Amino acid sequence: MSKSALITGVTGQDGSYLAELLLAKGYTVHGLVRRSSSFNTERIDHIYQGPQEANRSLVLHHADLSDGVALVNLLRDLQPDEVYNLGAQSHVRVSFDAPLYTGDVTGLGALRLLEAVRASGISTRVYQASSSEMFGAAPPPQNESTPFHPRSPYGCAKVFGYWSTVNYREAYGMFAVNGILFNHESPRRGETFVTRKITRAVARIQAGLQDRLYLGNLDAVRDWGYAPEYVDAMWRMLQRDEPDDYVVATGEPATVRQFVETAFAHAGLEWAEYVRYDPKYERPSEVDALIGDASKAHDLLGWKASVKVEELARIMVDADIQHVSDQLAGATVRIDR
Repeated sequence: MSKSALITGVTGQDGSYLAELLLAKGYTVHGLVRRSSSFNTERIDHIYQGPQEANRSLVLHHADLSDGVALVNLLRDLQPDEVYNLGAQSHVRVSFDAPLYTGDVTGLGALRLLEAVRASGISTRVYQASSSEMFGAAPPPQNESTPFHPRSPYGCAKVFGYWSTVNYREAYGMFAVNGILFNHESPRRGETFVTRKITRAVARIQAGLQDRLYLGNLDAVRDWGYAPEYVDAMWRMLQRDEPDDYVVATGEPATVRQFVETAFAHAGLEWAEYVRYDPKYERPSEVDALIGDASKAHDLLGWKASVKVEELARIMVDADIQHVSDQLAGATVRIDR
């Protein structure tokens, strides 16, 4: 019989790529979707299967990480072989504006899911999406032994989820792992995240639809990888004989400025002509440098990043240029000035 998996956050960047990966491996995939008055499934529309279709491999369920009872009922009914908790309020800057909501969904949501697994009495393997933002002010390079020093409500919430996962593993013998993923991007990244904001602006500026791009700190250093490769690492963690925690990263640093330069240059544009500084995008407390050491993932999971930051920027620019071209062909694009 084929395996089954439940993915929270299935409509997000990582959730959509993970769903594709698991479907290709023959899994039945159950995705948790928050109820909304507008459609929010764009990233999985190409693999969506309607409820009238027989023998569906992708099934969506309405539930929320804030509703522990719904999680218990869903897990008891589905009894998935694997659970991937990718759902969260994941925008770091927004977490300063909505700290309680971030703590509830991103932090307590992880605990609710772990407790739902325990309370439902099912035997499953759990992946918790931890984050490099947990390291915060800790000096790079960061690995599994680096002490956490989060610098945002989001980072604090992720630390709570991380230790909750470790606790349930130790207290109840649960197969629960933390994937400490450093920044990973793709053409499916949300448009308010800095990399996608940059590549989308490049495409729109090239098409004459936008004049300026406003950014905050250009000197922040990040370790950027390609999201489809990172979801493969998630899957590998749950195939091991024993549960453990892993850093997933490229190990190569780049500043926001370098990403900007690469993205604009790929479209034949001079970035300095278009990019302007806006202090509203600065964080109250900044994380200066995140650079991951993924040696453990390489040695034990056989995983290694192949797409590095320059290629990543080009992939995203090309996708956004095509997206703008498609929009213009359908005359559905608005002009931002």
